[in-house]
Amino acid sequence: MKPSKQLLIQRATRLRAMVLAAIIATGLLAAGTTQCWADGPQKSDGPAKVEIRKSSDGRYQLYVDNKPFYIKGAGIEYGSQEKLKEHGGNSFRTWTTDNGCDSGQKILDRALTNGLYVAMGLDVDHERRGFDYDNTNAVARQFASLTALVGEYKDHPALIIWVIGNELNFEKNPKVWDAVNDLSKMIHKIDPNHLTTTALAGFKQDTVNLVKTRAPDLDFLSFQMYYDIINLPKYLREAAWDKPYLVTEWGATGHWECGKTEWGAPIENDSTTKADLYKMRFEKVILSDQKLCLGSYVFLWGNKQERTPTWYGMFLDTGEETAPVDMMHYFWTGAWPANRCPRLEGAWLDGKTANQSVRLKPGQTYVAKVQASDPDQDSLTYFWDVMEESTEHKTGGDAESKPRQLSGLIEDPKRSEIALKPPTQPGAYRLFVYIFDGKGHAAHANIPFYVDPPAENSAKTASQ
Repeated sequence: MKPSKQLLIQRATRLRAMVLAAIIATGLLAAGTTQCWADGPQKSDGPAKVEIRKSSDGRYQLYVDNKPFYIKGAGIEYGSQEKLKEHGGNSFRTWTTDNGCDSGQKILDRALTNGLYVAMGLDVDHERRGFDYDNTNAVARQFASLTALVGEYKDHPALIIWVIGNELNFEKNPKVWDAVNDLSKMIHKIDPNHLTTTALAGFKQDTVNLVKTRAPDLDFLSFQMYYDIINLPKYLREAAWDKPYLVTEWGATGHWECGKTEWGAPIENDSTTKADLYKMRFEKVILSDQKLCLGSYVFLWGNKQERTPTWYGMFLDTGEETAPVDMMHYFWTGAWPANRCPRLEGAWLDGKTANQSVRLKPGQTYVAKVQASDPDQDSLTYFWDVMEESTEHKTGGDAESKPRQLSGLIEDPKRSEIALKPPTQPGAYRLFVYIFDGKGHAAHANIPFYVDPPAENSAKTASQ
């Protein structure tokens, strides 16, 4: 009997998963077939011994307690460690020792309980926050403060790496790298068990050379790239790069790298498109480099407001997983999760997509609709929402406030097709749609739109 199209697709998917798992296993076990792989921290009183070894063929490998370890990780601020472990992750990174909710001790203890290793961030201050690297007293106070933190956490068994600062290449004063080098030397003196790195935004050869010159004590460099990560292999070739590195942030296309509407609003990909881009970027850049890349931390295992409430988070603020979580589960385990997120086919407002600079007039009613399906045939529910366009344009991931939600514009927001009455105030807004499967998974999309002034106001302005 000829297999059905659906059966053929299922077989192809299973075969692809098996091939991928074999590729991962072959590539990652190349360091030595006689060695066991480090699964996660064991409950003990002592620190893990972490090092990088180079094999005879020029391949670099991270080792934890003499066992090879490949980082399958995510950036977590307030996200679920338990979910990360459940989906096959083995490590996470932070940006500070204390995230304002949990202390570094609680973060590390929880990681130990969950069998996860931690790349702990040391929050080196920024000029945009008023720090001056010409102020020797301020630099000395920062050094003393971070030294105390290293001393407090250096012996924790869940710790593997110290990430000294985040995207410090945005600083104008090159003395920042002197401070980084001093911190790295301090760490190696009082904590000989763990590695040091710093996380750079992008890859520019002159910046990399500057850091290597002024902060040579670092064990390796880390890079953070989004849309441009697809060019990382080219940048590495052009720089004749032959050292180990980590990718400490990657994921959705950045809000500075995407298309924009006629009025300058960045256009966000829907959750399905994001997952497809995660797949392409992970396969072509991270997974393909088994010689120099020590692994990666995908961004963001959680949720945050940055231009929109959904741009970078792999979870909704209500806790549901989105398609990029499915994708990382697939790469980390070699198989899809038992129940997957809804998949979007498209979303439209007034018959137009997000890329078509939708302009609406107050006092009229417009149709919006979304098409979605569920891989598990789960029943789907919908919710639509309107928000003002964000006016906060912070840099470096600094905290932004969530834009104001506007109620009363959608008569029945729980349908796949709705009627929208635009806000009466002219300006920029976004229409969001969320699709839920009732099993803890969701899809999302948003469409920027602009409410034009009433015709008489436009005519009056034109005559003036």
